[in-house]
Amino acid sequence: MQVSDPTVRDGPPGAGAPAAGAASGRAVRAALDEPTLVARAQDGDVHAFEELARRHQDALFRVAVRVLGQRADAEDALQEALLDAWRRIGTFRGEAAFSTWMYRIVTNRCSALVRRNRPTVPLPEEDTVLIAGPDSPERSAEVDAELAALSRAVQELPHEQRTCWVLRELEGLGYAEISQVTGAGETAVRGRIHRARAALAERMREWR
Repeated sequence: MQVSDPTVRDGPPGAGAPAAGAASGRAVRAALDEPTLVARAQDGDVHAFEELARRHQDALFRVAVRVLGQRADAEDALQEALLDAWRRIGTFRGEAAFSTWMYRIVTNRCSALVRRNRPTVPLPEEDTVLIAGPDSPERSAEVDAELAALSRAVQELPHEQRTCWVLRELEGLGYAEISQVTGAGETAVRGRIHRARAALAERMREWR
């Protein structure tokens, strides 16, 4: 999934540079470490922010689509989050990882969409297949049905539980980092994930 550049409308002037020079600039930025890119973006370098967005947008979109359940809603949330991040880059103080800061902005945008009571539906089955193909058409159909059931079960979790579960089980974030992303205490995060796991285990009991 390629997200269109969120900074085109808000970035500084300077378009029209030679293509060769632009390509050379992209190569230089791609070799920079993240703290350097963040510092440059905070100084107003839109191209440095573009490189940061490029590095993180796939993971951010993955979280958004799993939390919201619809690709279109996830794309909207991500675009808005990237614009928010560009406008607020000066507030980043490095107290947490830049990725954690971005996760928080994206999950806040997802929460805003949920509060608007926009309906969510399970992801298409092809978006949730995470394991290798089975040995027979019958087994393939069974696996597809089970994954679709899991997708529905995840979408039926309360939003706070779903967000924490996605960040922990699908993105591999630690409890402390999820606490930083969501703004909830670490004990609350652990409780949400525990309740989400219990609810999913109950919903998926028939597939055991």
